[in-house]
Amino acid sequence: MLRCILRAKIHMATVTNANVAYEGSITIDANLLKETGIIPYEQVMVSNVNNGERFDTYVIAGRAGSGEICLNGPTARKGVVGDQVIIFCYGYFEATEVGVSKPKIIRLDSNNRIMNG
Repeated sequence: MLRCILRAKIHMATVTNANVAYEGSITIDANLLKETGIIPYEQVMVSNVNNGERFDTYVIAGRAGSGEICLNGPTARKGVVGDQVIIFCYGYFEATEVGVSKPKIIRLDSNNRIMNG
């Protein structure tokens, strides 16, 4: 049996842009993706801390080092610049794999830079 388990999390990212004219998705700084192991076009769930919105979308890699977190297309209606969001990425694991590895969780400061600890 496969179980859906948290694989990676970007905690308290700050939305830097919202572009309703784009096709859809969330753009995330490529460095943050690399650190968490999330890949372009992978599905993520986003939870907006400011307004309680939760939605699923896919990832587009932003410019490395930019700190970019951009809500694109319809997701741009789910938050505004300055909102804090938590980005979750789940994976399917065999029951024997559950508990063997821990999710990669990064915590960000207000400039979307990884904080130590």
